[in-house]
Amino acid sequence: MSTIPDGAPHFPVQPNLSPFPAEERRQALLAPRFGTRFTDHMARAHWSTQTGWSGHRVEPYAPLTMDPAAAVLHYGQEIFEGLKAYRHADGSVWAFRPELNAARFAASARRLALPELPEADFLASLEALVRTDRAWVPAAAGASLYLRPFMFASEAFLGVRPAAGVDYLVIASPAGGYFTAGFAPVSIWVARDQHRAGPGGTGAAKTGGNYAASLEPQQRAREHGCDQVCFLDAATSTTLEEIGSMNVLLVMGDGSVHTPALTGTILAGVTRRSVLDLLADEGREVVERTISLAEVLDGLRRGTVTEVLACGTAAVITPIGRLAGEGFDVTVAGGVPGPVATHLHERLTGIQYGRCDDTDRWLHRLA
Repeated sequence: MSTIPDGAPHFPVQPNLSPFPAEERRQALLAPRFGTRFTDHMARAHWSTQTGWSGHRVEPYAPLTMDPAAAVLHYGQEIFEGLKAYRHADGSVWAFRPELNAARFAASARRLALPELPEADFLASLEALVRTDRAWVPAAAGASLYLRPFMFASEAFLGVRPAAGVDYLVIASPAGGYFTAGFAPVSIWVARDQHRAGPGGTGAAKTGGNYAASLEPQQRAREHGCDQVCFLDAATSTTLEEIGSMNVLLVMGDGSVHTPALTGTILAGVTRRSVLDLLADEGREVVERTISLAEVLDGLRRGTVTEVLACGTAAVITPIGRLAGEGFDVTVAGGVPGPVATHLHERLTGIQYGRCDDTDRWLHRLA
């Protein structure tokens, strides 16, 4: 179990005097939908070149007042994170490896020329918000409270330079499963002529522009009857990078698990890191390397690739049942969840919800 480092700031609470009625909240928790309903409060802080970080607080959830010249609206200088709060059987609420999210948030800030938020501030903001809105954490199986920390350039200035004023917030939304079908195979369209990120760009940062670039290719995927899109590298259009907003893994016929290496164009997922750590602890060979699409297709036909799966915070583990693109359409693992995907899903969610022992002390108590 991780703890907040010494020196964590206090986030005083300004109570929402008009919270959602208890019955309306109860109905929202009975059937939580990802990212559509938000809790009564949000955590907040402000940074400026004059004062540094200040104004830490929890306040009522409300629309933001923003100048039309705010730098984020013109130059996209913003970053975000995504993680979940899980209610355990005893009513306590926990996060899963949030220090990794804090570290990635800082790395994203560096790439986008934003101020780094200290880990202590990041963790304290999560605790303060979840403790304030603890009643919003679902207890239903597979449900959680999704937490969205984000930072943006709020200074009103149209010059092209790093902003001198920045806002940090955390909002929260009760969420069920990311895919409506739950833990079930999805179909993937491989985009050959559209790319998520290029060498030297912002692919390793969690910033909105990367996701904006993925939306039109996702539309194309749906036009081809697929649930998500797989991006290839921008330099050669031959090697795997990411599936939508998830990392991709291959299970090989010899039992090893291979995944694209982090070369600066791929987001370093917390779930990806956890999957690789779990597999290595179990004695399974884990390989991070360049993986070509041609190799994957050949391996699926010859049986040397037995499973393809994706992983990420929202869906945890997602088995891939179909891989399609221009000139190919292949079924993966018979179109059903494979044993490795099933095991990883059960193991990870077991730790997150407190059903399995947290031997690596990955959980951090929020409330």
